[in-house]
Amino acid sequence: MTNEAFIAQNWDADVKALALSKAPEGIDLHYCLQQIEGRQIAQRKLPSWAETEGIIYPVKLSLEQCSSEQSALYKQQLVKQLMLEGRHSMADLTGGFGIDFSFLAKLFDEADYVERDEHLCETARHNLPLLGLPKAQVHCMTSEEFLDGMGTFDLIYLDPSRRDAVGRKVFALGDCSPDVEALQETLLGHARMVLVKLSPMLDIQDALRRLPDVSEVHVVSIGGECKEVLLVLCRQNRGVMYHCTNITTRVQTFSTDKRDTDPVIAPCLERYLYEPNASILKAGVQNALCQSYGIRKLHPFSHLFTSAHFIEDFPGRAFLIEDCCSFAKKDLKRLLEGISQCNLTVRNFPATVAELRKRLKLREGGDSYLFATTLGDGSHALLRCHQPK
Repeated sequence: MTNEAFIAQNWDADVKALALSKAPEGIDLHYCLQQIEGRQIAQRKLPSWAETEGIIYPVKLSLEQCSSEQSALYKQQLVKQLMLEGRHSMADLTGGFGIDFSFLAKLFDEADYVERDEHLCETARHNLPLLGLPKAQVHCMTSEEFLDGMGTFDLIYLDPSRRDAVGRKVFALGDCSPDVEALQETLLGHARMVLVKLSPMLDIQDALRRLPDVSEVHVVSIGGECKEVLLVLCRQNRGVMYHCTNITTRVQTFSTDKRDTDPVIAPCLERYLYEPNASILKAGVQNALCQSYGIRKLHPFSHLFTSAHFIEDFPGRAFLIEDCCSFAKKDLKRLLEGISQCNLTVRNFPATVAELRKRLKLREGGDSYLFATTLGDGSHALLRCHQPK
């Protein structure tokens, strides 16, 4: 039996159980397990790759660190919108497993993949033709070495490594490799646009102070979880636009250039409650929602909003407020009557979800939503809500 036949026979097998079994003679079990596990991860993270016959998968860590297909498609659409004309050449200076490269390269006539890991380069040379990119050039070298000997590009893309020399995760701009801050002048000297993918833990305002040529910040969430921050650098910077996107069964996007807007504080609760999606909170542009949607904030630091009329396209979760009370025992008993379980959220409140759930003796789940927060007058309140149909 060949490695390929063994892999095909065990695509859906339990990898841990398979590792403990005796492999047929001549089978490279380590290689086969890596391919089987890689294919299984790709089925949920990279479906179009999983459907492509012959793809070779790297070690699990490289798959865990690479972009998902949803986020790679977002970057593809972003570049398409920003570069309506002149998409001749691009370079990905941190090729990795090649997910982002494979989606971006299809927009350009010429594409260079740069990666310092020789094994990943060999994998890219094998995979890229299978993905419809037979002309892509693979370069095994550092970003700095590549830039030193090359001309100009329409786009340079980077996804700096966010692990230090001993494998620990890092988030600060200067701790990533390559160092975009140190390279920014060189990068903009070689490309008319630079797109950088960074950690969702990034301090965005610190990055903007260090990178004065950022023209756009894109914060991307998938299923309500913030996944990545994208910075667009170009010489014609006339101020920073923030684009906050949440990808679920539909795509919600909120865009604004008004980060420092003062909030409109609600004098009282109205009929509906709104919770912005994670991308908006990460970007710190939640106050701009007041002007854009005609809503009011419960408290400067609560990051919850209210309105008298339902806003169907609000970029986040919307709720109908059923009741509200203080944390006096009598009030809590009335509000919680008939509720044994709920979905509990804490915003600007002096207790954690776990602490409050224990105090209120409520299990997790169900159709009821409780928000523990602080109102505009400084009082603590518990809001009981449900999601409108």
